[in-house]
Amino acid sequence: MSKSKHKPYQWIDGETADRITALNLKDYRSYLKKELKEHKKGGWLHPDDVVGNMRRIEALDLIIKDFVEVPDDATR
Repeated sequence: MSKSKHKPYQWIDGETADRITALNLKDYRSYLKKELKEHKKGGWLHPDDVVGNMRRIEALDLIIKDFVEVPDDATR
């Protein structure tokens, strides 16, 4: 394969990468919270997942604080 057939790498700056990561982590945290909320309303969730989701949410809260501040409405 020759290099001429491949596009050169395209890079994004660190701030953009942080914003993308923060949005993905916030989306994942929101999904976990939604699962727990549905569980509290009577939906089924495996007991290990209940505990795991609560721990993941706590961990995500700590991790998200290290990223560039991204408004929650930016995900919509």
